[in-house]
Amino acid sequence: MPNRLAVSTSPYLLQHADNPVDWWEWGPEAFAEARRRDVPVLVSVGYAACHWCHVMAHESFEDPEVGRQLAEGFVAVKVDREERPDVDAALMRATTALTGQGGWPMTVLCTPEGEPFHAGTYYPPRPHPQVPSFRQLLDAVTQAWTDRREEVVGQSARITSALAERARAAATADGAPPDAAALEAAVRALAAGEDRAHGGFGGAPKFPPSAACLWLLRHAASGAPTAGEALGLAGRTLTAMARSGTYDQVAGGFARYAVDAGWVVPHFEKMLYDNAQLARAYLHWWRLTGEPTGARVAAETCDWMLAALRTPEGGLASSLDADTTVEGPDGQSHGVEGATYVWTPSQLVDVLGEDDGAWAAELLGVTPEGTFEHGTSTARLLRDPWADPAEAARWTDVRARLRAARAQRPQPGRDDKVVLAWDGLAVAALAEAGVLLERPDLLAAAVRCADLLLAVHLDDDGRWRRTSRDGRAGPSRAVLEDLGDLAEGLLALHAATGDPAWAETAEALCAEVLAEHAGDDGALADVPASSDDAVLARLGPAADPTDGAAPSGTSAAAGALLAVSALTG
Repeated sequence: MPNRLAVSTSPYLLQHADNPVDWWEWGPEAFAEARRRDVPVLVSVGYAACHWCHVMAHESFEDPEVGRQLAEGFVAVKVDREERPDVDAALMRATTALTGQGGWPMTVLCTPEGEPFHAGTYYPPRPHPQVPSFRQLLDAVTQAWTDRREEVVGQSARITSALAERARAAATADGAPPDAAALEAAVRALAAGEDRAHGGFGGAPKFPPSAACLWLLRHAASGAPTAGEALGLAGRTLTAMARSGTYDQVAGGFARYAVDAGWVVPHFEKMLYDNAQLARAYLHWWRLTGEPTGARVAAETCDWMLAALRTPEGGLASSLDADTTVEGPDGQSHGVEGATYVWTPSQLVDVLGEDDGAWAAELLGVTPEGTFEHGTSTARLLRDPWADPAEAARWTDVRARLRAARAQRPQPGRDDKVVLAWDGLAVAALAEAGVLLERPDLLAAAVRCADLLLAVHLDDDGRWRRTSRDGRAGPSRAVLEDLGDLAEGLLALHAATGDPAWAETAEALCAEVLAEHAGDDGALADVPASSDDAVLARLGPAADPTDGAAPSGTSAAAGALLAVSALTG
C-alpha cells in the first residue's frame, strides 16, 4: 500500500511511495508526531538522479524489516534536496560538522525539536569496516534514546547551538568586494591548481568548474594584467571537457562529474543546472575568441537540453538518472550505471560496419579492454575530427548513426520536476544562444519556458514556488537562488527580445529580494524572512554566499540587482 509520499509532486519522493516505510514529508506535522510518540526523527535526504540514493533505497528502504524497525522507534522523514535546498543546506552543515564530509543520501537523526545528534551519508545493509549497517545504526540510536536520553539531548543542544553560532558568524563576516589585486591573485591561485596534464582543476573526482570558467572569461574580457592567463585557463579547461568522457560525444550534454582526474569515466547523471551554465560558458568563450568548439558545444548542449529535458508544458526537467533500468540474466530488472552510454568495439561494428566501426573505436577511445566496466568504454574524442573537412563529414555521419542506435537502448529515468532557479539559468542560456548563434528556435524555447515559470510558479498570494510538475506548483516556497536565477533569465530575454515586460518582472523579483531576503547589514539570507519553519530557524540563519555546482543565492541575486540597477537607474 502506498505511503504518504504518494501525493507528492516530487519524483524523488514518489520513488519511495511504495516503500514499506511510514514516510512523512518534512514539516511541522512530522515533528509534532515525534513529540507525541516521544521518539527521534530520522531524516533521509536525497534526489532522483542519485545513484547511491537508489542503492540505499533498494538495500534498506525496500526491506520490510527496516520499515518495521523505523515504524516502531522513529518518525521517518524523506526530503528531496532539490525541492527543499534550505533543509538540505541546514542538515548538510550538521553532517559535515559531525563527520568532516557530506554527500547523498544523507542520514540525520534529530530530536523531536529538530536538533541533530547524529549524521552520516550512505549506510550499507551489512557492516563494513568503520561503517555500521543501517539496522545497527537504528538499534544503537534506539538504545541511546532509551537508556541515555539526557546525554543525547544535551549533545543535540550543543550541536545546534554551535551550528547556529557558526551560521551567524558567516552571515556577519566582512563582505567587502575584492579589489583588483585580489582578482589578480584569484587567477594565480586557479593557475596553481590547474591540472596541466588533463585540464581542469585538482584531482579526482573532477567537476565541471562552471563558475570558475564563467568568471575567468569575464576577467579575460576586462583587459586586466592577467587577462591572457585567465583566457588560457578557461580555454584549456573547456577544450579538455569538450573532448572528454564527461561530455556526451554522441548526443550532447555534460554528466555531473568525472570519477577520475583524466575526465574518462563520468558519473553519468546529467543535471540541468550544469548544462545551462556550461552552454553559456562555451558560448562566451566562442564570442570572446571565435573558437569554433565553443559555438559547437554550446549549440549541442542547448539542443540536448531541449531534446532530453523539455516537458510537455515547455519547462525543462531537473535531471537524467545515473542509472538505466535493464533486465539481468536472472530476469529481474536492475539499475545499471551508464548502460545507455557505453560501447564495445563489436557494438560499434554492429552499428557502423567494419570500416567505420574500427575508425570510430580509434577516434572515441573504445578499446577491447574497456575504460569503464565489463569491457565497455566511454566515448571520448582522442583528436579533433573537425580539423579536417573529410573527417568532420565522416564523424557527422557516424555520430548520427550512433545516436539513432543508442536511442533504441533502454534510457535513464528522468526527474521531470521543474526547478525555478535551474530553469531560470536555462532561459538565460537559450536566449543568449538563440541570438548569438542565430537560432530563433532556441530563443522561442526560452520564451516558452519563461512563460510557464511566470504562469505556474507564482501563486495567488504573490509567493513564488520553487518547483512544479505536470503544470502544478509544488508546496515549497522559492529561496534566494530561485529569485536571482529567474531574474537573470528574464534579463537575458529582455536583452534578446527588447520586450520591456521581462525586465519589469526581473525588477519585481529584485524588489522581493530586498523585502524578504536582505538584512540591514546588506547580507542576503537564502530563506525568506516570512518563512515559518521553526526547525530550520533553530539551526541558524541560512546565508551561504559560496558558489557550488550552481550559483549561490547571494551571487545570483547580486548579479540581478546590479543589472536591474543599470537598466532602471
